[in-house]
Amino acid sequence: MAQQQGKEPCKKEACNIQACLSKNNFLPQKCVTVIEKLQFCCEKCNYDSTHCASVAGLLKQISKQK
Repeated sequence: MAQQQGKEPCKKEACNIQACLSKNNFLPQKCVTVIEKLQFCCEKCNYDSTHCASVAGLLKQISKQK
């Protein structure tokens, strides 16, 4: 049975990214794990969340820095 996350799916994951970025001088490559968790959440909810808009940009930033 799928768990309902209310009106804002993936909010927790997005907040975790903000916290991680704040602690790591806003370097997304230091937060790959939490960014991937948001991506997974967004895939599960078919990107039907306002929090999913930023995940593509974050993933691009990470891939450029590798």
